[in-house]
Amino acid sequence: MSDAAPDATADATPTAAELDRLSSEELHERALSLAKERRDVGFLWELLRAIPAAAASLGETDRAKFDLLHGLSLLEEFAHAGEGELGDALRPMYIGYLTEHAEGS
Repeated sequence: MSDAAPDATADATPTAAELDRLSSEELHERALSLAKERRDVGFLWELLRAIPAAAASLGETDRAKFDLLHGLSLLEEFAHAGEGELGDALRPMYIGYLTEHAEGS
């Protein structure tokens, strides 16, 4: 029988510093996976709402305007919101969500 204590960090919620070392794409995937697992439609809605502002922060102000066609393209952007500069702009949202809701991820 071993006297070694169980690894307490295996079940620990990841810290913001640990998450910050991950790629934007990995953060996006983890946050979406967790939101799906939790059936957290609120987070998914907030992400959709954050995409135009994140795009505008990158100088893409045309993407910040909303119309029907933009709504359709927003769904496409949602699927790729962890990639490139847009993914980088959304990192704080992903890290905040994961540190608040992930348990042992």
